Amino acid sequence: MAAVAGPRLWETGDRPMSKTSRPSISAVETSKGPAPVRVRLKRVNCNEAIPYPPDGQAREWWLRLKNAFGTASSAFVGASLQQLIAAARLPNSGISEIAVNASLAFIEGAKPKGEVECALVMQMACTHAAAMAVLGTFAGVHADRNMVPRASAAARLMRAYATQVETLRRLRNGGSQVVRVEHVHVNEGGQALIGNVRKDGSGGESEK
Repeated sequence: MAAVAGPRLWETGDRPMSKTSRPSISAVETSKGPAPVRVRLKRVNCNEAIPYPPDGQAREWWLRLKNAFGTASSAFVGASLQQLIAAARLPNSGISEIAVNASLAFIEGAKPKGEVECALVMQMACTHAAAMAVLGTFAGVHADRNMVPRASAAARLMRAYATQVETLRRLRNGGSQVVRVEHVHVNEGGQALIGNVRKDGSGGESEK
């Protein structure tokens, strides 16, 4: 299909770029640190692929993947890569290096600490991709009987993504929120309670 051919040419590097439009890799690496970790995919069939390092440096590549996933487990890295290959897809396409590498950049940018955070961040990356795929179906389409279900699916995916973001925040911060009061104004004849206030109205600290 024509919709699939474009991304495949892009991800395999077959699409020519002019010298003026070609980005400088060295400039990106020096200004923003190392480029995100990437994979190349050797397709087995339409639903399976074998990941391998893009530059042939297998040991360094695997260590970078471990750091990106926030784990010391090679088994976790291997399983996570296969999960991303299966779940991270572009619209109207099968296995996609672009989608997998975009998800890897998302994960590495979130800096997960441990397997639990990484699993959540992986779900966030795939939920985002799914939501954008559904939203993309509205482009240039007039109202039809499937528009309401698609809109409902997109809304649910975006709510799920927002919930995942909040879950990650709570996981990292322990669910606590600190509220700092800069100024307290007490009018003449009034009282301010400093400390925890119980249901009976009494305070844990002295009154002022």
